[in-house]
Amino acid sequence: MAEPEIQLLLGVGLIEKDTNGDTLWVWCYPSTTAEMRDLLLRKCCLTDENKLLHTFVFGQYRRSWFYITTVEVQDSSVLKKVTHFSIVLTAKDFNPEKYAAFTRILCRIYLKHGSPVKMMESYIAVLTKGICQSEENGSFLSKDFDARKAYLAGSIKDIVSQFGMETVILFTALMLKKRIVVYHPRIEVIQEFTRTLPALVWHRQDWSILHSYVHLNDDELEALKTCTGYIAGFIDSKVSNRPDLYDVYVNLADSEITISQQAKEAMTMGKLHKEIGQLIVQSAEDPDKSDSQVIKDISLKTKEILTNLASFTEVSDDGEKPTLNFESLKQKRYPPATENFLYHLAAAEQMLKI
Repeated sequence: MAEPEIQLLLGVGLIEKDTNGDTLWVWCYPSTTAEMRDLLLRKCCLTDENKLLHTFVFGQYRRSWFYITTVEVQDSSVLKKVTHFSIVLTAKDFNPEKYAAFTRILCRIYLKHGSPVKMMESYIAVLTKGICQSEENGSFLSKDFDARKAYLAGSIKDIVSQFGMETVILFTALMLKKRIVVYHPRIEVIQEFTRTLPALVWHRQDWSILHSYVHLNDDELEALKTCTGYIAGFIDSKVSNRPDLYDVYVNLADSEITISQQAKEAMTMGKLHKEIGQLIVQSAEDPDKSDSQVIKDISLKTKEILTNLASFTEVSDDGEKPTLNFESLKQKRYPPATENFLYHLAAAEQMLKI
């Protein structure tokens, strides 16, 4: 059962760019902090010098998701002094398609009426009933947008066709809850790629690790550093000079993956990784398989690895979570890279005795 919108939606806001070229935070409901307002002004493309219009962007900051749709105002009778505006939604859940659809409707309402009052009526209708309907502006029904669908919206096959066997580096980094930084000059490319990565570790179904649009800004980087493992997307190439931010660096523009010095030991590749890599590539290259079938294949292999790992754990008397018995793992005499991976995986899954 999906959570009602009243538990998911956090707020709505409006940013305008006027004929003088000034970008202003105009209105929000219920209210927002100065910190969040600055962040959203930075994320909406209207404050950019490069004048590129990004119709829809999304990301996460301190456990709140933001979704921003921006439109150009053309020959509007009601918005005479406005050249562009952005509608911002903040929410507790990851669902780009849902909030893109809702912000588009809010944009149409604002273009027509030029007043936040009408938008607020639709916002409150969705907040309380999960639905807003109007013949001219279109209808929106929350329950049409299942979270699982959002998780499966990206294409694993595209990632594998770009990186081939190297996809196993991404899989390993995610399994070990490492920090992945992804760079590309175009935000749309970053968002599409990063949103797909958590599906490589489907058993966790955890999209809270995704920060698809990060600036090299002190507040944002500080917030990022409080997370154990993450996937962070940047459009600023200077991020490559920040090894303190990543264990794995993905340059999407050049199709290159780099493992940082401090992560090399935990990320040592061996026979098991080759096996997983081959399985991923084989499954993704099968024209008869859909993306969700590829995810299922990877997930089955993951379960096999986790079941194997569980066989080396012991449960303490007080019924705590099973912990790894390192001696019994050593007795198996696995190749060093496999033993190393299983040990670090146990750490990531909180199976080590503290």
